[in-house]
Amino acid sequence: MEISVTRSTTIGQKARPKDSELKFGKYTTDHLFIMDYTRGKSWHDPRIVPYQNLQLDPIAMVLHYSQQVFEGLKAYHLPDGGVALFRPDRNIARMNASARRMVMPEVDPDLFFRAMKELILLERNWIPKSEGTSLYVRPTMIASEPALGVRPADQYLFYIVLCPVGAYYPEGFNPTRIFVTDQYARAAQGGVGEAKTAGNYAASIFAATEATKLGYTQVLWLDARERRYVEEVGTSNIFFLINGELITPALGGTILPGITRDSVLHLARHWGVKVAERPITIDEVVSGCRSGALKEMFASGTAAVISPVGEISYKGKDYTVGDGKTGELARRLYEEITGIQYGRKEDPFGWRVRLA
Repeated sequence: MEISVTRSTTIGQKARPKDSELKFGKYTTDHLFIMDYTRGKSWHDPRIVPYQNLQLDPIAMVLHYSQQVFEGLKAYHLPDGGVALFRPDRNIARMNASARRMVMPEVDPDLFFRAMKELILLERNWIPKSEGTSLYVRPTMIASEPALGVRPADQYLFYIVLCPVGAYYPEGFNPTRIFVTDQYARAAQGGVGEAKTAGNYAASIFAATEATKLGYTQVLWLDARERRYVEEVGTSNIFFLINGELITPALGGTILPGITRDSVLHLARHWGVKVAERPITIDEVVSGCRSGALKEMFASGTAAVISPVGEISYKGKDYTVGDGKTGELARRLYEEITGIQYGRKEDPFGWRVRLA
């Protein structure tokens, strides 16, 4: 399918802060991509249009039954003036996997990639150039059919918006403080925890708000059944360096299969670091903090890339991770991944996909 393009007549009139003033997800560019799905007709009318509000019927099914999936990746300004994405094929595959779980139509990977590429290149002047900044890409699919009744919708919208962004956490690449909740659960076995769907994030907001009030950056979730096994941070996967071994919870249906998580595992193994994907209890983590066996703890995700953890709170007690500072492995991973993303380092794995 050809992608039609209607250029905005108000280019240059949107607020464009300095790179140093960028917040995460506050500003959007001049255009968006949108495409419609009708059962029996499949996807149709792919188009890039001036940024605008969506028009939804009050009984659009997404508003009542939460049939919605989304993704998040970034476009980077390269030293030679080019533009690149980081492992976009993995985001496309993950969004289609989320769509299958939510009984929504998949998007052809070639069309998906082409839509992102054409939109990003049209908006390339929006890509910030300062260290730590990028153009965030948010593909989203929602059930748009106006109907009440719990069933898969017959109509959907797929759209992509772009946001120039700075650091996700106010701390930047500095240790964060994490609150471990054993009162609330994010996802249970047999549920949709591994899908990138809005309900998973809505379920996390209450506990995250409580943690913020107590001075913590994020919540570390435990399993829903026993509240013993570590799963993930609210917006990221989690890693522990214990006695020289890098440990992360295994994927089992309740944890989002992060692209950055996979990149960390790949790099660690490539460097000869001992790696384990296995269940890990919060008691093991606390014991590691007490004994000093836990040298590093960090989260991984598209938004923050690598986020070191300097302290955790569990059952009313705070525990320092290692020396409370950013660890050597976390720093090395951050520098390697961002170096590949921004074109400062060689890319032996073919992760950096150049658009221009």
